[in-house]
Parts: sequence; structure tokens; C-alpha cells
Amino acid sequence: MTGWLLRYDGWDPSAEALRESLCALGNGRFATRAAAPENRAGNGSYPGTYAAGVFDRLPDVVDGHRLENESIVNLPDWQSLTFRIDDGAWLDLSALAVTGYVQELDLRRGVLTRRFVVEDQQGRRTGVAQRRLVSMADPCLAALDLTVEAENWSGTLTVRSALDGRVTNDGVARYRGLDGRHLVDLRPVVDGDVLGLDARTVQSGVVVSLAARHRVLVDGRPATAGTETATEPGCAAVDLVLAVDPGRPVTVEKIAALCTSRDRGIGEPGEAARDEIARAGSFADVLARHELAWDHLWTRCDVRITGPVRATLVLRLHVFHLLQSVSPHSVDLDVGIPARGLHGEAYRGHVFWDEVFVLPFLNLRLPEVARAMLLYRWRRLPQARASARAVGRRGAMFPWQSGSTGREETQTMHLNPRSQRWLPDNSHLQRHIGLAVAYNTWRYYEATGDVDFLSEYGAELILSVAAFWGDLASYDPVGDRFDICGVMGPDEYHDALPGADSPGLDDNAYTNVMAAWTLTRALECLDVLLPGRRHELLDLLDIRRADLEHWQHVSRKLRLCWADGVLLQFRGYDQLEEFDWAGYRERYGDISRLDRILEAEGRSPNDYKLSKQADVLMLFQLLTSDELYAVLDRLGYPHDRHTIPRSVAYYLERTSHGSTLSKVVHAWVLARGDRRRAWNWFLEALESDVADVQGGTTGEGIHLGAMAGTLDLLQRGFTGLETREEVLGFDPFLPDALGSVRFRLRYRRHSEVEVTIDHDTLTVGGSSTGSTVLPVRVRDKHFRLDPRGSLAIPLRRRRGD
Repeated sequence: MTGWLLRYDGWDPSAEALRESLCALGNGRFATRAAAPENRAGNGSYPGTYAAGVFDRLPDVVDGHRLENESIVNLPDWQSLTFRIDDGAWLDLSALAVTGYVQELDLRRGVLTRRFVVEDQQGRRTGVAQRRLVSMADPCLAALDLTVEAENWSGTLTVRSALDGRVTNDGVARYRGLDGRHLVDLRPVVDGDVLGLDARTVQSGVVVSLAARHRVLVDGRPATAGTETATEPGCAAVDLVLAVDPGRPVTVEKIAALCTSRDRGIGEPGEAARDEIARAGSFADVLARHELAWDHLWTRCDVRITGPVRATLVLRLHVFHLLQSVSPHSVDLDVGIPARGLHGEAYRGHVFWDEVFVLPFLNLRLPEVARAMLLYRWRRLPQARASARAVGRRGAMFPWQSGSTGREETQTMHLNPRSQRWLPDNSHLQRHIGLAVAYNTWRYYEATGDVDFLSEYGAELILSVAAFWGDLASYDPVGDRFDICGVMGPDEYHDALPGADSPGLDDNAYTNVMAAWTLTRALECLDVLLPGRRHELLDLLDIRRADLEHWQHVSRKLRLCWADGVLLQFRGYDQLEEFDWAGYRERYGDISRLDRILEAEGRSPNDYKLSKQADVLMLFQLLTSDELYAVLDRLGYPHDRHTIPRSVAYYLERTSHGSTLSKVVHAWVLARGDRRRAWNWFLEALESDVADVQGGTTGEGIHLGAMAGTLDLLQRGFTGLETREEVLGFDPFLPDALGSVRFRLRYRRHSEVEVTIDHDTLTVGGSSTGSTVLPVRVRDKHFRLDPRGSLAIPLRRRRGD
């Protein structure tokens, strides 16, 4: 491994699913898994191409219940490319002797290469090399080339290229009992060496069109091959046939285009795809534009550290996959941030709350992309309002899982793979997703100063969410407190108290604190708006003076529950049983998914003091200590300097880390008090996908929130970076193993701010084109950065943990 190259040596069929996710290529508009182009689905390989926002809904009957599931659609396979010698079998590595196998993902260039030598039963040795890309410059284009070199034989080489529509959604084992046939009206076309394939999704009616053209080179020079149509139902294919001699490499270039009826600026998708490949140029032309686009992105987005080489590589891998899932090409697509990227079918491609981990990185580098992700939520406000009305509430209630329309896509039943039982799923009670939407909107405004966005869109989001929580809170006159009842927190292992007749928990600490914070920000937001716009919005949303007074009251009187100075996860948590952590680890080894283990035993996690992932601890990740203490002060709860550390210590011992997000949060909350443990948790979080720590889930799609969370932990957690009060603030506290960190960011009107931090000095450099002085705070000292200058600020060393 180098800082830019993810390399795998040796062909390992059992590792294909993981490699296909980690080496997937995309551009924010569509992505393709790194399946071997000679393979169809099966035997550990799963070709998959997914376009952002292309969903389809199909019904199923499960355990006597009719369900509907909306899923991101596996689109026709554009990269299908294989060969055979004479009349032999098509390339199949499992039937051949394979040597020298290398697969490399070049993160800097966004190019995947694959090299190996195969020997058949006749002793014919053939060298094979492939390159692949999904263009970051031309968002409809992808390209693949295949070079075949005979080492000790002469004969006929037949290369078959296809656009294969015989695909289904079959990439997640626990979904395979459900209908995955989303494509109909498949129409293949072959015109010489030009291929075309049209299809339509079943329910959503999205038209998907692919086109591909080919160029053949021998010894690096253009050559002519014989062409033979090889079309099958649902698959457009062509055979390119030519004679081969030893030592004369044959290369086939394939340029493909993917267009859909959701695209802007096109007419008929099939014609648009053909136009794209006609003007694309050669593989070298496509590659050059693609490399330049990645070079520009890395200039903005690279995060450089002085530390372990592997950590450097994995951090860049995380940036790479973030930008492949959400990029400048996503801006006009009306799409959200899929929790598993565009890399597989886990979570059905749905949008959860992972944007709370992703947007901080985008806000300070690609704010126009962050803005677009927030507009995805704004456009779904009508559905969120309808969802709130359906449960008898005002305001907007966003869904835990969102897809194309913004309706609740959370499944009502889920399969426990351990017990093979279908069980009720109450995850839709995670109403806190709306709080994340409001939080993300306000943090975007703080980082960018985009008052126009706040005025036209953001304030409406924040106020609508606040109206829901203000209405949901119920008043207890005896305790003079407001309660929020019948919800779930981020933990997910608890959806009810033991023996309860109905699902839901009361006074979840995370929910109540963030509701108080959101109500306060909503009132502050009104003060930012011009009077005319403020009155318009209040009229539009039917928010009256009495409502604002009610929000003030609720934001000061929400109930939090405590025991021995520890903020309780929810009311009644202190009455639950302690869990036998040591016994279960001895019995099961990996106990990250305790919910499945306990259910298979006939028990429930509702009975125990345990968590799937950080719940209360999420507060200490999202809010600074000053912000959290301000909420506690507003609510009238006493605290001291031990309040946060005491709660952190309590929950660290009671979390199973059933989510990849959990280790990110644990590293964050330890960053100030125990740098050594924080660094170790950070390294574990880095490994979540690369090492597939959850035992196969990465093969179903990367965990985008965890990847982005490690970047944000490095960017903000260890550096103390804040963007509040129009000041760029820092409070560095680097772990000993982290020598330095360097990155570039955009803050408000300052387009290029270079930041370098080590244990002794913080250096901030301005843009040569800047025109405004930048206020900078380092710990408790204030500075002013000349736009064309730099500041080198000595840091007082803090002694270890």
C-alpha cells in the first residue's frame, strides 16, 4: 500500500464482494461495482451499476403480510467484456491457472487496473490487463479497456462486449426472497460495433438507456476486427474477431454512456447516450479529462497527515468514496446522501441521517454540493408535513428512511438472519431524523454564511421541524416539564420498555436535548431574516406569536432524566438489568449484533442496559461542550465539569458497536480526555470497511457515514475546528501518534484557506485572491488573518492523558 494506491495481490473468489465495493468507481451521478468484467452474478461476484435517484417500488408478501419496498435499481451491466481463444471457453478464472494477479485502485487518478496471466489446459499462456473508470469529467460516461497478449500461442481471439440487461436486485442475501426484477421492456440494438440497450423500471417508469462503442488496437495502432452480432434476449452483444500472434498485444477500448429520463438537458435517453459516446473521443481522451477532474477535486478535498501510511491511504479511500457517492455532478439530480453510497443494495439505497456525518466535510470544501443535499430535504417538505398530519401533529416529520418521494420507506418487518424469523420493525419511530435535518441546515449556514439559502429554503426547514417538536411535546403540570413520548433514539436496540403494550420510549435524552437546541435555533433563525421574509414565512407556515412563545417554553422545560449524575438514555433506563458482557463475549465472540443474538435466544435487548451504538454520546459529537452546557442551562439542569466525562465513561462500557458509526463517535468523545484511546478508536473506525469488520456487510455497499465520520473526526474532532459566530475557531488536541494534519477549506467568503496543525504550531494561510480579513480564534486567543498572508500560532503543549 502507498498513500494513493489500494492494491490486492492474488485472485481470491471469497474476497470478491468486498473488493467490488471498495474498488467501485463512480462520479456522484452513477457508480459501478468493481466486478470482473468477464463475470455475471454468481460465485461471489456481483456486477452492479446504480444511478443516484433511480428507485423502483415492488410489492411482496412476507409471512402473510403485504409489503412494499422501494429500492435503488441495479441497472444493466455496461462493463461486460470477455474473450476466448479459438473455439474454447470464455474466460473463467476458476477453470484456469492464474498467476501474477494484481488489482490496483489508483485513488489520485480514479482508475482501477487488473493484471494477471492465465494458462489453459493446452498450456497456452495469456497476459491480461484491464483499466476501468467512471468519468468524473463527463458524468454520463464510463470506459474500459482490455489488453490481451498471447505469450506462446497463435490463433483466433474473440472478444465479446455486451450491455447486459439480464440483471436483478440480488446483492443482499436477506432480501433474496423478495422480488428484485425492476427492469422491463428491454430493447437491445447492435449496429456494427456500436451497442445500445433501453429499459424501463417497473413502477417508477424511469427510462434507462446505455450505448457503447469500441476501438481495436494491435501493437498500439488502430486495427480492424471482424464483427459478429451475439445478441440474446435482454442483452446487446457483439463479438470482435481477429488473428493473434505471440508478443503482439491486442487492445479493445469500450466507451459507454448511461442516460436516464431523470437527466436534465437531454431529449430521448437512447439518443442522448449515443450522442455521448459519439463525441467522447478515445479512451485516452476520456481518461485525460477524468484525471484532470480528479486532480481538481483532490486539490480541494485531500486531507494529509503525518502518521501511519495505512491511515493515510484509508483516509484518502474514504474521501474517494465520498466524492464518488456525492459530487458536483449530484447538484442538479435532486438526490440525498445514500447511507451505503452508490456501491450496493444494502439499505435499498435509502437516505438515512448519515448526512449528519457527511455534510461537515462538504460544507467546508464543496458547499454547493452540501446545499443541494439540503434541497433534497426541502423539496420533500410537503410529504413531511403530510406525514406529521397523519400522526396528528403540526410541522414536518421527516422519515427515518427516505427514497424518491420522501415518504417513510422503513420496512415494517425485518429478517433476523440468525433465527430466520421475520420480526416487527419499529425503526420509523426514530423521529430524530428531523432534528438532524435542522442541525445540518444551521451548520451549513454557519460554515457558509449563505443568508440567501437560509432565507429561501433553510429557515423553512428549521421552522417546520421546530413546529413538529413543539407540538409533539406534552406538558406535565405536576413536574412542570414537557415530555416527548413514543420515540426511538439513535441506539436502535431499545424500542420499548420491558413489558410495554406499545412501542416507543419516553424522554430519550438525545431527542430531547436536540429538540431544545432546534427550537432555540429556530427562534434565532427568525432574527437573521429580513423582517419582510420573516413575516412571509410565519404566515406561510401558520406560526403565530403564541407558537413562538410555546417554543420558548418547551425549549426551557423539556425533561431530562438523571441517575447519579449520569444523563439517562431515556426514562426508565436506570431500571433495566445490567448485561453479562463477559459471558456473551466468551460464548459468541463477536457480539456487535446483540439484538439478533438475544432474539434468537428468545430474549430482547429492551431488558438490558446496552446499546447498539452511541445514543447519549451522540450529543457530545454534535454539540460542543459549550453548546451542550448552554442547553442544560436553558433547561435548568445543574452540571459541572465532570458531567460529560461521567456520562461518557458510563456508556462506553455499555455499547456493542453494532453500527460502524459507533466507533467514530466513541473516538470523538474521547478526543479531549483520553487521546490514546481516541486514536485507537479512530484507527478501528478507519478499518470498518477496509477490513469488513461486520463480517460481510461491506460487500453489500460501503458505510458512507462511517467513512465521512472519520474525515470529520480528523478535521474537527482532533483540531477543535468550529465555524460559529462568524469566526474560524480551533482548539487543537492531536493524538501523540498523529504528527500533523493539513487540509484546505472554504469558509464563508474565503475560498482558499490552508490549515496545517502539528503539536507545536497552527498555521493558517489565506488566499492570494482573497479580499476580506478572516477572524481566527485559537483556543482563547483571537487573531485576524490578512487574506494574502498567513498566521503561525504557537500552541501550548497539553500534557498527556
